[in-house]
Amino acid sequence: MKSGLSLIALALAAAVPAIVHAQDQNDKAKAEKPADYEPQIRTTKLSGTFGGQRVNYAATIGETIIRNKDGVAEVAVVTTSYVKEPRDPSRPVTFLFNGGPGSGTVWLMMGAFGPKRVAIPGTGVDDGAPPYPIVDNPDALMDVTDVVFIDPPGTGFSHLIGKAKPEDYYGVTQDAKLVAEVIRRWLGDNGRWNSPKYLGGESYGTTRTAAVAHQLMNATYNDVAFNGLILISTVLDFAAGADTPGNELSPVTNLPSMAVTALYHGKASAASVEAFAEEARQWAIGPYATALLKGQKLQGDERAAIRRELARFTGLSETYLEQADLRVTPARFYKELLRDRGLTVGRLDSRYTGKDYDSAGETPDNDPSFYGIDASYTAAINSWLRDGLGFKTTLEYQSIGRIGGQWDWRIGGRDANAYLNVTPYIGQAMRENSGLRVLVAQGWYDFATPFFAAEYALSRTGIPQDRITYTYYGAGHMMYIRDDDRRKLSEDVRAFIRAR
Repeated sequence: MKSGLSLIALALAAAVPAIVHAQDQNDKAKAEKPADYEPQIRTTKLSGTFGGQRVNYAATIGETIIRNKDGVAEVAVVTTSYVKEPRDPSRPVTFLFNGGPGSGTVWLMMGAFGPKRVAIPGTGVDDGAPPYPIVDNPDALMDVTDVVFIDPPGTGFSHLIGKAKPEDYYGVTQDAKLVAEVIRRWLGDNGRWNSPKYLGGESYGTTRTAAVAHQLMNATYNDVAFNGLILISTVLDFAAGADTPGNELSPVTNLPSMAVTALYHGKASAASVEAFAEEARQWAIGPYATALLKGQKLQGDERAAIRRELARFTGLSETYLEQADLRVTPARFYKELLRDRGLTVGRLDSRYTGKDYDSAGETPDNDPSFYGIDASYTAAINSWLRDGLGFKTTLEYQSIGRIGGQWDWRIGGRDANAYLNVTPYIGQAMRENSGLRVLVAQGWYDFATPFFAAEYALSRTGIPQDRITYTYYGAGHMMYIRDDDRRKLSEDVRAFIRAR
């Protein structure tokens, strides 16, 4: 299935379209590094007000060198840590990363939880041209936890060294083992083995969270327990969400996202987003799922009734829905919903609208919710890490690298056609650690990782339901670009950490 998983890899790069950056220079630079690579570490003493508290802290950006069995340096992993001073080993520490595979931590660091953030419109309007304001972020988590941002190889400034082989590090399990080692090294180097620990990520970063937790708690090491997992814009069950002909779960799990998007753009009516989302959930998992499973046996009055309800939820015409055999892919939905206005809607955040070259065709030219924010975040992370924290490098920061096409999606020894689902890793970790809780944060307007797909994955057998908390936000995949949602997300994470 070149297919499914390859396309998902490209689509989920921070849940954005795959974009080719000038990584050739990075490849050339890494090949020239000697085997006795000396890590760069820079520490800056700073202070700020977070959650209403004044905090003195050390910001350290440094490289962790991963060596092969012969002691030869193969990977330089860049971490950026923010640690309150004076240091307190009883204080929680939270490890965070972004997704992709291939996405740097730019999004969570400069958008949500870092001490500085880039200030851009959060209302569906693009970020325009530089300079972009880089401002203090009072919503950063430094009042309740130290924070360590990790860029796996191929993301940010992290890179392979010398003759290191990509296949040894670019894959679900390979990546998880490496990140697990980086975390253990950080705990040892900083005297934090007995600190309360939290692990989290965004998009494929939630997949990585499950896989890393599995490595640390159940597989390779089996010696690091976490107090909580933080899943932001969650994707765990890839097969269920694959937009592949014949997969009836995809239209089911996408239907509630289509409904709230139609409501936002005035193509549907309801008392509230929450009420319409719940109505759509119940209809999708009930009558709609039953109808789709009947396949071509769905005929006559029953088919007509499903078509009418589907039109009410999606804002699309019954004629179009019949032509699509009652199964509208997200890509078609982005183009069709506002075709009468000459607009498309975004994938990462369907509040955003774009204008294509023309109004024909069945899919958009591009994702307006990505090109509406990408330049500002890339400018901000380079400015902050290079100028603010003094990191010196000739490498380019990989906001969205191109390693997704090289990703090894096999887990547990299965081949690439297997059902890829890391949710059971979370279930096992929760069953074997009674103190482990899970926070799931989802934007209503996110088609990259739909909220109902996350709920579906985490409601399966073997996952303790009483230790999972769901929170929802009025934006999309990067919900923190909206000021109200950034503040709410910050408070929700604070409450989650304090509740231990």
